[in-house]
Amino acid sequence: MNRLQSLFCSALRRVTLLCVIPLTLSVALAEPLKVAYSDWPGWVVFDIAIKKDWFKQEGLDVQFLWYDYAPSMDAFSTGKVDAVGMTNGDALVTGSGGKPSVAVIITDFSSGNDMIVAKPGIESVKDLKGRKVGVEVGLVDHLLLLNALESNGMKETDVTLVNTPTNETPQVLGAGAVDAIGAWQPNSGQAMKTVQGSKPIYTSAQAPGLIYDLIYVSRENLEKRRADWAKFVKVWYRIIDYMQDPANLDEALKILAARDNVKPGRIRAFPERHAPSDIAGSFAALEERRWSEFDLRFDQGRRRLQCEIRRV
Repeated sequence: MNRLQSLFCSALRRVTLLCVIPLTLSVALAEPLKVAYSDWPGWVVFDIAIKKDWFKQEGLDVQFLWYDYAPSMDAFSTGKVDAVGMTNGDALVTGSGGKPSVAVIITDFSSGNDMIVAKPGIESVKDLKGRKVGVEVGLVDHLLLLNALESNGMKETDVTLVNTPTNETPQVLGAGAVDAIGAWQPNSGQAMKTVQGSKPIYTSAQAPGLIYDLIYVSRENLEKRRADWAKFVKVWYRIIDYMQDPANLDEALKILAARDNVKPGRIRAFPERHAPSDIAGSFAALEERRWSEFDLRFDQGRRRLQCEIRRV
């Protein structure tokens, strides 16, 4: 090889390297957004966008990973996913464990779907005194139970807590191991179907503003991929617009029912007791598609969550 050929080959290698580096970077940047979600109506609606490829249409690769609720929080805390569906109160749990997060969407607020369901013969919260209550300790419906007890002049020590994963509460109530459970739909509905005569004695409709459901993103991922999360929020609005059109209701119910393995008619009852956020009501994507960051503080004295919004 003469000197001219050697120079040409050297230049070719450099050009090839320059071409490979951007390609490598683009592959790294194209990693999917990983979102953990679980069986709650306000999060199951993401299946509509998944089925219709709306994220792909925005140029996004989003990987939704299905978990039970508490394991979804664990997956987020350990960095297995970039985002997770959680309630406002439970975000404090992951935050206190060293995984701070930023809410980018309020998907809904619970207006009856979270329930304290009691077996026949128990007519009120006060009837729970001295009884066993199955609930996932430390999570959202434990908070609802505390609120129910406090509202009726009672304390946590007036009942015996039986720590139960929420998706197992129908079986525990059905087996007679507890006298009541704390659960959300579809688990609460399944419990009432399993135990004939059981009924809700307290719901989130009696505690307005207590439970909000949100999509939380890790701070580090939001900083790195803010533009992608803005597109993610845009798809959320598309879901809301789709669901608000009565012409789409039957198709939407079929998609949601397929996820929960129930008949569409059962899903149809949920929205009456569960209010999804609309464009005006969401604090997550602001007017003109700006962002808000949620700083949640827990007031131990009153057991209430306050939300401070900061423009980012």
